[in-house]
Amino acid sequence: MTHDPTLWSFIANAGTVVKIVMLLLFAASLWSWTLIFQRFFFLKDAGLAVKKFEKKFWSGDDLNKLYNELHARQELLHGLEHVFYAGFSEYFRLKKSGNAKAEDITEGAERAMKIALARENVLLEQHLSFLATVGSTSPYVGLFGTVWGIMTSFRALSAVQQATMAMVAPGISEALIATAMGLFAAIPAVIAYNRYASEVDQLANLYDTFREEFSSILHRQVL
Repeated sequence: MTHDPTLWSFIANAGTVVKIVMLLLFAASLWSWTLIFQRFFFLKDAGLAVKKFEKKFWSGDDLNKLYNELHARQELLHGLEHVFYAGFSEYFRLKKSGNAKAEDITEGAERAMKIALARENVLLEQHLSFLATVGSTSPYVGLFGTVWGIMTSFRALSAVQQATMAMVAPGISEALIATAMGLFAAIPAVIAYNRYASEVDQLANLYDTFREEFSSILHRQVL
């Protein structure tokens, strides 16, 4: 009585190199899925934070009051809160000094906001390069495992006087599992990267637009 081969039997019977390739692809897939979920919640929260802060900022409340609220938790600020706090802190510091010109005050606030904006963009883009790397290299890593497995199978068959399809098929099937795992790791990573890269661009544009609008407000206040 014969038993139909299972996916696990193909993996278990594969060669050492192919097993290493499969292990690497499995680890890459597992880590990429972890980052996919992490980025999903991070970018979702970032988008909600933008809407919440813009609603509060444009509500007409006193900016000093908003600044004091953020100052109490300055170590936890992200997104527009961080950009606003950085700009207003520098604006307040230069204006308080009493000897700074209006142009110096606005330029100093703009520089502070640009630095904060750059740091926020780094946080937005964090881990996206890994997803791009997994998406672009996993199929080739899987193909390497497949090619190596097929080479090993045919090398083993060279010692046999009469080779049949039944002898060749299992080895090729085991090798093709590596390609399948490469695609399994790459496809979700590529989809996630494309989606998150678009969301990052949208958030970065919102941050930059707010920076320009807030710079205009500060410029009018010092005139």
